[in-house]
Amino acid sequence: MNVLIDNFLQYLKLELNRSSNTVEAYGRDLRELQSFLAGLSEDGHVEVSRVHQSDIRAWLLELSERGDGSRTLRRKVQSVRAFFKWLRRRRLVLDNPAAEVELAKLPRRLPTVVREATMNSLLDEPLPAGDADDVRDRLIVMMLYETGMRRAELITLLDKNVDTAAGTLKVRGKRDKDRIIPFGDELRDAIEQYRELRPVPQQGTFFTRADGEPLYPSLVYRVVNRSLAEAGVTGKRSPHVLRHSFATAMLNHGAGINSVKELLGHASLAATQVYTHVTFSELKHNYELAHPRALKD
Repeated sequence: MNVLIDNFLQYLKLELNRSSNTVEAYGRDLRELQSFLAGLSEDGHVEVSRVHQSDIRAWLLELSERGDGSRTLRRKVQSVRAFFKWLRRRRLVLDNPAAEVELAKLPRRLPTVVREATMNSLLDEPLPAGDADDVRDRLIVMMLYETGMRRAELITLLDKNVDTAAGTLKVRGKRDKDRIIPFGDELRDAIEQYRELRPVPQQGTFFTRADGEPLYPSLVYRVVNRSLAEAGVTGKRSPHVLRHSFATAMLNHGAGINSVKELLGHASLAATQVYTHVTFSELKHNYELAHPRALKD
């Protein structure tokens, strides 16, 4: 098996042009499997044609018991799958014993959100007076939090699609799908103030730089990061955090999950359902803080 592993790693490096780090990782995984399989045989010899799915499952079980996490186990299975796929193409084995081994499920990370009280404190401050960029920067934060739109949608938002009379925005989301997002009086007033101060948009976008040209992604990120840092937010401070915070606030205040799905422009309900876990976590936290017997031993 040693020679076969060496040949496979050469294939990855020379024919597939994989990075040295990738090749080394595959090598470590396969040598580890070889060592495990050798321990199962009487003479320490491993015949690749006699490796079964049950052998690989037993190896993964041992790795799991020693503390390897889901991400590590997934990578190891993928390494073994690729190796046996290569062997099968060369007619050295009849089947790929790793093909039907399920990949370990990765733990789903809950979205990072800014607490509602923090956002209220930030947005309750009066709008800056006079300077177009200062008003724009506050409005960027307001619009991301109060509409849940994506950064790219905010950058490409057209001036003609911001209707203060109707209180709606039309944004173009993923897969070039348009959607309508309503907004309230506070955002309408800020929009009107910004329109009075901003340069003439050169490409029809609502938000502009000082020269009238559209915004760019890193500028929006810097605006949000700085604003949240000044509000005392630690950890992640990105435009997408405001989108997460919008969805969580909506659900916390009784909005239906299907409505939130449409406002966010999600293609499926599954993408929106993660926010129900966030709101439950917040509910549980508040319960533990407030109920006198919640943490009683």
